[in-house]
Amino acid sequence: MRISFSYQKAKVLQALRYHFVSRKEIKVLVILVNVFAILSAILLYAKKIRPEPFLLSSFVWVIMALCIWYILPTMVYKKSTAFLDSYTADINEKGINMQTDRGEVFWLWNGFVKHLETPHHFHLYFNEKSFFLIPKEVMNETQLHEFRNLMNTHISS
Repeated sequence: MRISFSYQKAKVLQALRYHFVSRKEIKVLVILVNVFAILSAILLYAKKIRPEPFLLSSFVWVIMALCIWYILPTMVYKKSTAFLDSYTADINEKGINMQTDRGEVFWLWNGFVKHLETPHHFHLYFNEKSFFLIPKEVMNETQLHEFRNLMNTHISS
């Protein structure tokens, strides 16, 4: 299967949000901040604490949400020149051959440690933090089905 694609900024930012939200440490952080916010709201309502801890928890929650949803994805997008290139990918049973104007690389399927499917992209992870995005919109239904089968067969998630 051969596909050609380039990235759309809004969809890449959404894919980066999915990446950050799926990280284990981010999930733990969100749970801890929410527990602190709920506990401080309950204690404030019961008049056991002053308003400052509740305001602090609310402030921390807003800052965390801004960082995860806007700041981190925007920083990653701006730092990476990969999102500006146009790609041609040849995908087969052995792996994926990616080509740009700057060169080409061949990735064997066993070079990926996991995969994630989001509404607009497939995330192919080389390790916990490094991944490559393949847009779904450039594939027809048959190609999507074939690509999912290749990922499920060759990449353990």
